[in-house]
Amino acid sequence: MEPAYATGLVWFRRDLRANDHAALYRALTQCQQVHCVFVFDREILATLPRADRRVEFIRASLVELDTSLRKLGGHEQVGLIVLHAMAREAVPALACSLGVQAVFANHDDEPQALERDRRVRTRLASAGKAFHTFKDHTLLERSEVLTQTGKPYSVFTPYKNAWLKKIDAFQLTSYPVERHAHRLAPRPPEHRQPAPTLASLGFEAPALSQPGLPTGASGAQQLFDDFLGRMEWYDDTRNFPAVKGPSYLSVHLRFGTISPRLLARTAHRLMQEGSPGATTWLSELIWRDFYFQILHHHPHVVGHSFKPAYDAIRWESGPAADALFAAWCEGRTGYPLVDAAMAQLNQTGYMHNRLRMVVASFLVKDLGIDWRRGEAYFAAQLNDFDLAANNGGWQWASSSGCDAQPYFRIFNPVSQSEKFDANGKFIRRYLPQLARLPTKALHAPWLARPLELQEAGVVLGQTYPQPVVNHDSARLRTLHRYAVVKAG
Repeated sequence: MEPAYATGLVWFRRDLRANDHAALYRALTQCQQVHCVFVFDREILATLPRADRRVEFIRASLVELDTSLRKLGGHEQVGLIVLHAMAREAVPALACSLGVQAVFANHDDEPQALERDRRVRTRLASAGKAFHTFKDHTLLERSEVLTQTGKPYSVFTPYKNAWLKKIDAFQLTSYPVERHAHRLAPRPPEHRQPAPTLASLGFEAPALSQPGLPTGASGAQQLFDDFLGRMEWYDDTRNFPAVKGPSYLSVHLRFGTISPRLLARTAHRLMQEGSPGATTWLSELIWRDFYFQILHHHPHVVGHSFKPAYDAIRWESGPAADALFAAWCEGRTGYPLVDAAMAQLNQTGYMHNRLRMVVASFLVKDLGIDWRRGEAYFAAQLNDFDLAANNGGWQWASSSGCDAQPYFRIFNPVSQSEKFDANGKFIRRYLPQLARLPTKALHAPWLARPLELQEAGVVLGQTYPQPVVNHDSARLRTLHRYAVVKAG
């Protein structure tokens, strides 16, 4: 069949790989020749700290993507055009200068991205050019999984059951990009520069980053290969932060350096073979789809509670609340598991999933601080920040979201510590000032005997803070605070 277009342009966004890529495949099968572009969007970069680990990750992954495209195309001048500009202006302008008839991209359902794409589509249309977008970042999206009455699910378990019924081999099949890669076009001479340096983008190299985090598609594959040998035990190991239990693929899923179809296809097959770890891990991938469809159908969750009644809660405010929030951000709450988790986040840009729940519960239900403040802090710090998942997680912890933790279930940070870091290995790693405490005293240093503190070199209020709040008292205040919801 003759291609529909002479020339096309693939706009990479959150899909930084050359294999199993929906938009790239569609462009290669519908165009005689295809150019590829990534835009470091000034609108997004302007909101980030100057030493942002994610920009470093993206840049390194783009270098590999460029190499992959050149190998696929079999020509040194094939590759990735990388721009530093306002994407909503630069993409239509590039489409015009290259003389393409259509731009191809994968869906991005975040509200700001949808508005950007609307503007791009309008500009392209005015120039007589098409704009095609495709599902790629999730397995099932938007309105693909609905109730029998045609409504979106708001509870995970029935959504998961419907998801599992709907998913099939076609949905999990990879896009065979390689067989059509001969249509990749050489870049014009003015667009053959390498990816811009961090400095030219206005960024500095971060001082600390997630240890052992390889970048690009090869890094993602390396992590996945390693996880495959551990996936069988994922159900048993995933809750213990001192254990190598997670896949550590979240940042690669966020930036699309690995295909979600590959991950789900593998986990689905192993689940059918009876692997409990694969079954649980596939559920995590389904949770990801679930939160994306919540964002699509209920965009008000950006800035508001999924359950409107929860917007009536009166959170702590003023200087005292600000001081508590700062203590939480900086890992100075006096609760070792909370502080160690925040140290891990601040030092590496990563936080173990169990700890995300613990620290979120502590901020909202021990300190009484609006979940949106915690959501924003995570958004600034997490390497794997994804609006849908981050918002869903915070609303779950604050009980304001869909299928959320009941408001009267409040994590006890000490019992969580004793259960999930029983030997204190994780706490000792990130709070070395407490390392010499006996394990029994490590989870609640304020209850330690004076001699234990003295022998460990711990002076409460000096080398390590006293608790900023009493958990039992805070629990009662939270139940009272949430009474407005119960009353409604």
